[in-house]
Amino acid sequence: MERKQFQAESKRLLEMMINSIYSQREVFLRELISNSSDAIDKIYYKALTDDSLTFDKDSYYIKVIPNKENRTLTIKDTGIGMTKEELENNLGVIAKSGSLSFKKENETKDGHNIIGQFGVGFYAAFMVADVVTVISKALGSDEAYKWESEGADGYTINPFEKDIVGTEIILKMKENTEEENYDEYMEEYRLKSIIKKYSDFIRYPIKMDVKNRKLKEGTDSEYEEITEEQTINSMIPIWRKNKNELTEEDYEKFYQEKHYGFDKPLKHIHISVDGTIRYNAILFIPENSPFDYYSKEYEKGLELYSNGVLIMNKCGDLLPDYFSFVKGMVDSEDLSLNISREMLQHDRQLKLIAKNISKKIKNELQSLMKNEREKYDQFYKSFGRQIKYGVYSDFGANKETLQDLLMFYSSKEKKMASLEEYVSRMKDDQKYIYYAAGESYERIEKLPQTELVADRGYEILYFTEDIDEFSIKMLMSYKDKEFKSVSSGDLGIEEENQKPTEAEEKENEELFSTMKEILAGKVTDVRISKRLKSHPVCLSADGEVTIEMEKVLSIMPDSQNVKANKVLEINPSHEVFQSLKNALEKDQDKLSLYTNLLFNQALLIEGLPITDPVEFTNNICKVMV
Repeated sequence: MERKQFQAESKRLLEMMINSIYSQREVFLRELISNSSDAIDKIYYKALTDDSLTFDKDSYYIKVIPNKENRTLTIKDTGIGMTKEELENNLGVIAKSGSLSFKKENETKDGHNIIGQFGVGFYAAFMVADVVTVISKALGSDEAYKWESEGADGYTINPFEKDIVGTEIILKMKENTEEENYDEYMEEYRLKSIIKKYSDFIRYPIKMDVKNRKLKEGTDSEYEEITEEQTINSMIPIWRKNKNELTEEDYEKFYQEKHYGFDKPLKHIHISVDGTIRYNAILFIPENSPFDYYSKEYEKGLELYSNGVLIMNKCGDLLPDYFSFVKGMVDSEDLSLNISREMLQHDRQLKLIAKNISKKIKNELQSLMKNEREKYDQFYKSFGRQIKYGVYSDFGANKETLQDLLMFYSSKEKKMASLEEYVSRMKDDQKYIYYAAGESYERIEKLPQTELVADRGYEILYFTEDIDEFSIKMLMSYKDKEFKSVSSGDLGIEEENQKPTEAEEKENEELFSTMKEILAGKVTDVRISKRLKSHPVCLSADGEVTIEMEKVLSIMPDSQNVKANKVLEINPSHEVFQSLKNALEKDQDKLSLYTNLLFNQALLIEGLPITDPVEFTNNICKVMV
């Protein structure tokens, strides 16, 4: 028996293949099944041009046969088979792909595509096997041959008896080690799991003999074990079916089978593109967020298939972060895969697909908002925070893409409203989109700062999430309307007669300068309020950092102690104002007492902590006494 050596380059490549090209050992089965599928496809291609051949799809299959006693796993197909020369060329020369050559010679556009490109997938078998045996009989040949190898040391080819055209690959599995359990690849449940994961949509049946229990005839409690041949794979993927053939239940079933979530999807998007790059995709917008969605542990991405074979379980490059909640898959035959078929050689095609997918998702969400509002409300409850993060992140690069998807609670409608809906309801004399930030809708409604805006009949958007104001600051405006906080220094709606006159300012100059001294370091100014009607006092902020933003930043690591420029505003129409003026004239200690009480009162209204609660309660007691 003559032992032939791999070429020097091939020997080195084989050693590399076994040790480093594939990240998971289980993919050996994907590679061998893909090769078997190619072998059957080659008969189909030949039948297209050879009138002496007929192709009856029901006659072709792939069978996986585990044998625990002999420690073997066999993958058998009824494909085109290989001659002695083809065994020599295709298996003896690593990285010479017979499938790629065949593919170049037999280009068709009928939906059948050869999977193999590199001629290396077969050698993944050596990751799990000590000995690999290939028995093959080629179509049109009377002879069969056995190719056998123990790895890098070489291979043998000898005549062999085989009646049926096709190929059998027999793997003599390695013995278990402390690091690796090779027995699992002879377990029925494990093999079925790998087939379903990677090769579920191979177009030919993948069969296995499966053990089942059934009642013995004539008994109602005795069972017997029987072996039945079952087809493991689904064969025809849902994404290759016509949309009009599919029902909502079909898509929901696919969602559940692929374990995309435990909920029902709110919406599905079925995409079929046949252009510069061809691909199919089924995307789902979930109803609820996964428990770990807003954590570092969550991994975004779509399943990526090439010709029905799973390449990546989570391809993050197909989704922007702001749409990371989307589940689903993409299948394309035009992807440039690397040698392991686990990654892409370059991402031009992927970028084109990702760009189109992102556009489709946005359009679907806008349609949901417009036509199925209850569903969009549910979506936004689960994933609105992510949309806001998308507006804020990357220095606002995606704000124009996402701004029409934003919603906030409306003071007027008492429900969520989009920015477009807000602007469409704005009064003719209204310059700004007004908002108020706080911990809850109830607390915001009671804020003194909302009085003047509400009195004008202007709608106010309520911000209750920490990201809200940061997103809006990044957005800056919507349809040429700037955003304005009700706590900002200038609301832009004060009438001239509401502004303090020079005489009033001069009259109160001493009072406010004294109060500012009392609150040194706590506020940047004390002034007459332009916005208060019934409340005695409130805080406003000068500059870009608002009080609500200060609260958010203060709980972040490395916050650098960023503070808002707080202004204490006093209502001149309230009785308290006269008490302050009287104290200025008669009792400086009382003025200090009143000033600190009003400041702490304003802090409490804003939900900010009081520096010294004991002093505050003692001051209240002093006033009571």
